[in-house]
Amino acid sequence: MDFNRDKFKQLVQYVCWRCDDPADLGSTKLNKVLWRSDTQSYLWNQKPITGASYVKRQFGPVPRVILPVLEELQAEGSLAIREVDYFGNAKREFFALRKPDLLAFTATEISLVDQAIEHVCKRHTARSISRETHDDIWELAAIGEEIPYETVLASRLGEVTEDDIEWARVQIDEVAVPLSAAGAQ
Repeated sequence: MDFNRDKFKQLVQYVCWRCDDPADLGSTKLNKVLWRSDTQSYLWNQKPITGASYVKRQFGPVPRVILPVLEELQAEGSLAIREVDYFGNAKREFFALRKPDLLAFTATEISLVDQAIEHVCKRHTARSISRETHDDIWELAAIGEEIPYETVLASRLGEVTEDDIEWARVQIDEVAVPLSAAGAQ
């Protein structure tokens, strides 16, 4: 996947700009919105929005470049970040100071991002959205390991039916017959 750093940067700013209440968007939720946006785009359009690499961290998938991008946005005056106490833990809150440039995005991409914001920020706490994204694929990765986009396809597996099993048997038989004939020679 080709990573588009400028698009990723604008996406981060857009998510922060769209979140009405900065208290609703800490680091965990920001990362979840970015992950969900890119993976939903991959599922529906066969390509992510930004192409960012995501790695497994304690609270879920995290874009590898998130910290430098947040620092860049802050340094250029596009984003403010403040640390607040959240039940005895430090929590970052993000404030977009400028409207993001959306020219690089399609309407479909913005729609997917808006759906991700709604799902993550309005329907979940950081803890509940973490439980949702800690699926089998996430569990199999080691901390710091990249989670390829293709793995989201495995999370959509359905039930194996008798027809599926019969199809597999036919496929095996078709391969086994030529192999056994070749071995007889």
